[in-house]
Amino acid sequence: MTDLDRAFDAVPPGFYTHHVEHGETVHRSAPESIRRELAALQVRAGDRVLEIGTGSGYSGALLAELCGPQGLVTSVDISDELIRRATAIHAERGVTGIDCRVADGLGGYPAAAPFQRVVSWCAPPRLPQAWTRQVVDGGRIVACLPIAALPSTTLIATVTVAAGQPGVEAVAGGGYAQSTPVAVDDALTVPGRWVDYCDRQPDPSWIGICWRAADDAQHTGARTVLDQLLHPGHTETYRQMEQDWRSWYTYLAALGDPQLSLVSLRNEIRGLGHTTPGSAAVILTDLTDHLAECSSCLSDLPAFT
Repeated sequence: MTDLDRAFDAVPPGFYTHHVEHGETVHRSAPESIRRELAALQVRAGDRVLEIGTGSGYSGALLAELCGPQGLVTSVDISDELIRRATAIHAERGVTGIDCRVADGLGGYPAAAPFQRVVSWCAPPRLPQAWTRQVVDGGRIVACLPIAALPSTTLIATVTVAAGQPGVEAVAGGGYAQSTPVAVDDALTVPGRWVDYCDRQPDPSWIGICWRAADDAQHTGARTVLDQLLHPGHTETYRQMEQDWRSWYTYLAALGDPQLSLVSLRNEIRGLGHTTPGSAAVILTDLTDHLAECSSCLSDLPAFT
């Protein structure tokens, strides 16, 4: 049995995610994702670890198990409510190797630095220099990083730091909620960054466009395209392909299409594709292709294979 196995055996997830007194929290990551990220982090006994995104407290408790009594986990979150909740649950379980603090994790936590390891359960707009500066030489960072200036187009990167310089050791598919400078109630519904227009009635629909610099201050182009996609002129349904949305999103982002756009319709379904101020061709996760006032933009969209 590995140290990671022993940590997962020692910490009950439901105690943090569905606590009898403190209730259920939506601010939690899938256990299989946590295991993968912690495996990449390679925490050792005695390490000092910075956790960015306290969430339910479950991942922090796992980190405290891995660090052992000689190590220390500093867990920061922008939400004082989540910090209070996690601190109370840690105290109830008798966990002493973790210090939960209210802070903007983009700045790291210099008061407790340096760290051997940094892990982030939220997606910053880029890898913050503060993290690399607060990690010792040879330290590791596991973080969700964007590959396009759009919500949800991310990879999980394992970064090693040598002489203050980060280097990517490995990447894996996956994503977490965007980091925000203040706590946002509906961040899981409407991302806090790179949403260019949102229609909240009757259910939130939003769009992010890579051509935002060409739009006007009123976001007329983004608003027009979103309305067209909500009322498409033409749709087609694909039936003869396997669905691999993470690979599809990553592939399109890697192409660097300046018209790349991400849409969420009625808080039910998302899609990625090619838009202009007056046209759109977007493939949705229900395998329908929405076309709106478009005669040529579908030909510009890479083949979906």
